[in-house]
Amino acid sequence: MAVVTGELIRAMNYVEDITATLRRICIYIPGMSADERKRLAESLRGTVTAVNAAIADLEKAEK
Repeated sequence: MAVVTGELIRAMNYVEDITATLRRICIYIPGMSADERKRLAESLRGTVTAVNAAIADLEKAEK
């Protein structure tokens, strides 16, 4: 079994925090106005690039 470092545990906890935050955001969406939903969508779109870049970096490190 591979040794798990504290750094990996912290990083995985960050991912869990992000997931929990997204679940909380989704709870509020039905009560938002159309403008609020549009602004939130724009804000979230920016994170897609960051998430994809992180995944790409992780996959590059495998090779």
